[in-house]
Order: sequence, then structure tokens, then C-alpha cells
Amino acid sequence: MGSSQYSCRDVLICPSPCSMISVDWRLCRSLRHPDLEADGHGQRRHMTVWAKQARIALIGMPGGGKSTVGRQLAKRLAWRFEDSDALIEKRIGCSIRDFFASQGEQQFRDIEESVVDEATKADRLVLATGGGAVLRDRSRDLLKSRCHVVYLRSSPEELFRRLRNDTTRPLLQVPDPLGRLRQLFDERDPLYREVAHFIVETGRPSVASLVNMVLMQLELAGVIDPDLVPSPVGVPGPPH
Repeated sequence: MGSSQYSCRDVLICPSPCSMISVDWRLCRSLRHPDLEADGHGQRRHMTVWAKQARIALIGMPGGGKSTVGRQLAKRLAWRFEDSDALIEKRIGCSIRDFFASQGEQQFRDIEESVVDEATKADRLVLATGGGAVLRDRSRDLLKSRCHVVYLRSSPEELFRRLRNDTTRPLLQVPDPLGRLRQLFDERDPLYREVAHFIVETGRPSVASLVNMVLMQLELAGVIDPDLVPSPVGVPGPPH
């Protein structure tokens, strides 16, 4: 399946009617690596194709499923998983909510940028980022240059359904959380798109389905062993 038959950004319609995947094939081609290595017996090994420095970063709005999908994705790949918010809390010694209240967002973003820089130096890593990780220019540059970036894109309405009873997210502790989510989405969606190599519209599929969608796109880009992908990937086309 030659890459020349695709436009710069194609959309793959997935089995779930609520979900689709958009891939920037120009970026994917720039990340491609030759064939999978084989062991001494000619058997294909479960390994990444992008040398030994493959890293996957998941970006998106709060409540978009980055940590949940990231853990399962890392398990499937037998890679390490890290959550940038957890790394930040380990560094600051308190909850992000308490740090926001005492120190403010600016200082939080300083620490977040440092954590992203440190985390994206690791190999064979799946990194779930915080919803605001793309707000800093340098953080965006670090993610895009060092990782294969997957944007898990959810609508504000779907996010509100998931988060309406969540009291742990500082930016949503407002009288109108849905309105706040819509505002954040309008501000951040262009930044997520700027950084992303892949965009997955989440809808309401299961976690396993979302993980499979991500795996298929990574296989198409030559990032992972096709043996890890649950089913063959065909040429994008209209839904049946």
C-alpha cells in the first residue's frame, strides 16, 4: 500500500459509528523507518520500527481518556507508561489542585514544561499529558519533535458527561463547567491539532476499541510491529 495514494491528511472511518481517525500522512512518512528487524531464525520480533527512540504522547482535553488509554496502550506494546500529572504531583509533593490554589497556573506550567522535557527523553514510553500541556510553545515543540503524538479528541458535551461529578480538576471548579469546557476546547483544539501526528475522534467506544484505533494508525505509520495490531488495516474509504 503505497503512501502516494493518500492526500496529506486522510480520514479512516472506523467500525464505531462515533469515531474516526485522521492521519497526517506527510508527517507519518517523515517518521517512517525501514522494515522490522528479524531475529536469527527469520522471525519478526515485537519491537518498534522507529529505531530505539520511539515515544508516544497522548494529548487532549481533560477527561479525554489519555491516562486510561495510555496505560492499556503501553501494556499492549510492553512499554513504560507515565502520566505527566502524576509526575508533577510527585515533584511538587501535593495535589495539582492545591498547587494551583497556592502558587497559580504560571508556576504550574513552568513545572509541567520541565516534566515534559524530562519525560520525553525516555525510550519506549507512552506518555499521557495534562490537558494544558500544549499551552507552552516549548512543550509543544518537545512533544512534536520527540514523540509520535496522538490527539484524543472529544467534544465538550462528551467531556462534561464524563467530568460533571469530578472535583479534582482546578480549571473546572466554576459555576458553569460546560461553558468552561467549551471555552477551553475553542482555545486548545487548534494547539492540539498543531502538535498531533494522529487525531482520534473518541466518541463513546470502549477503551479497548480506542487502543486498537491508535495501534492501527501507528502500524500504518511504520511505528510498531504489525503483529501487535488486532486486524488488517485497509485503504481508507467510505463507511459501509
